[in-house]
Amino acid sequence: MSNEKQYPMTLAGKQKLEDELEHLKTVKRKEVVERIKVARSFGDLSENSEYDSAKEEQGFVEGRISAIESMLRNAIIIQETEGESDVVTLGKTVTFIELPDGDEEEYTIVGSAEADPFEGRISNDSPIAKALLGKKVDDIVKLTTPGGDMEVRIVSINTAK
Repeated sequence: MSNEKQYPMTLAGKQKLEDELEHLKTVKRKEVVERIKVARSFGDLSENSEYDSAKEEQGFVEGRISAIESMLRNAIIIQETEGESDVVTLGKTVTFIELPDGDEEEYTIVGSAEADPFEGRISNDSPIAKALLGKKVDDIVKLTTPGGDMEVRIVSINTAK
């Protein structure tokens, strides 16, 4: 039995990873190999910064390919449940208002493989998501953030877009 980490994700998140993997294997890999060939043609590799840079990029690309393959192999697709939109769960979009000043924020809770805070998609492993999971509309929740603690009131819970 495998002890590899499981990666919860939406179907859209899985598709995005599959697309990235395809791009890395068919386009990026070839570009890096070509850069290495060109850099080798410059001669002495001991002081060849182009070669070092290309090899470093090759390591990054191969590492990312390996990581994505592992995520996809261990993916668990989040089932979007229409009937339970009143409870915060993985795959739901949560809107809350900061108390007492009323600033509104919205986040979709996703697995770590597809988290992108700049796009409003936070990992279920994040402190904010952990505090929100299992809560309902109108619940007051204390969130611990790097900027300090705050209280929020959940305004709405919707199926992820």
